[in-house]
Amino acid sequence: MYDAEGFRKFVAVRGRALSRAAFLLTGDHAKAEDLMQETLAKAAAKWRRVSAADDPEAYLKTIMINQLRTWHRHRSLVFFPTSEPPETAAPPPDTELKIVLRHALTTLTAKQRIVLYLRFYEDLPEAQIAARLGCSVGTVKRHTHDALKRLRKAGIHEPA
Repeated sequence: MYDAEGFRKFVAVRGRALSRAAFLLTGDHAKAEDLMQETLAKAAAKWRRVSAADDPEAYLKTIMINQLRTWHRHRSLVFFPTSEPPETAAPPPDTELKIVLRHALTTLTAKQRIVLYLRFYEDLPEAQIAARLGCSVGTVKRHTHDALKRLRKAGIHEPA
């Protein structure tokens, strides 16, 4: 049986972190909202299995990453213009670094962005990233190297 209350509580507690992950993975607020909705819909459908996992949040992030990979594989993330733009509050003013970083992140491939997210935001070791993505550790290292090289080229440098 579906535990709606348990699911609601989980989303209330961890929803903000999941939204942040979706934004970091997509780099776009609208895409992040779509990714979050798809992830939550899939998680709700199998909430029993998700809630029984050792780390339900990691389970949801895996769903999120797989959904993002599917979008990129099938190019199914299509936006249809509407006659009127959606009513949203203006984002807070960006600092120069945020603007540069946001632009630099758009130069990365989806796989590079996912690897950087898992490596530096989730702080996972390369072997664990490889296992999650179904690739070799060498592939993870290559994506990390290439992504960092692109970011350096765009003017983003690692802290000393």
